[in-house]
Amino acid sequence: MKIIFLLSVAFLFVLTPVYGESLSDATGLVNRLNVQTGGHTFEIEVVSNFDVPEFEFNAKEKRLTLHITSGLKNNLGEIQIPQSFLGGNFTFNLNDQQYFPKIRTNEKISFVTLNFTGSGDNKLDIFGTTHPPGLTEMEQKEPFTTEETDNMEGDYLWLPILAGSLCVSGLIILKKRNVF
Repeated sequence: MKIIFLLSVAFLFVLTPVYGESLSDATGLVNRLNVQTGGHTFEIEVVSNFDVPEFEFNAKEKRLTLHITSGLKNNLGEIQIPQSFLGGNFTFNLNDQQYFPKIRTNEKISFVTLNFTGSGDNKLDIFGTTHPPGLTEMEQKEPFTTEETDNMEGDYLWLPILAGSLCVSGLIILKKRNVF
């Protein structure tokens, strides 16, 4: 019985399925691109079988440029772009040629599905018509001064007092129970 089980496990690893496909073509790399603009940081998520080693954002042109590196001929990818970052009607250029991917949008994100051929280095420009609606420059806060930190120390003075009183009351309870 053990021999049959071991043979079936060995066949599972030795024999490949008839409809098997190269795993590298279907593997998804996750790239989280943190784009900073107007004092805010937006996360663009790219799940693909290619790498995005660098990107650029031009707020004036409302353009996000992804520099793509791929070792495969057929490239597949999905991009999630927050509507609060870049929205409206999108235009895409792949290697300076107009490109028409599938786009789905809701009130929170735009979901772009890419499917193109070409290994090596590629450049994808994404142009939006709206860049952050209602986004205003965030006020940069200065680090705390010594006066502010001195005032803050009194705000947390109750923590050691509370910890000390809990320890003392715990010791009193243990003493009454004759633990020691």
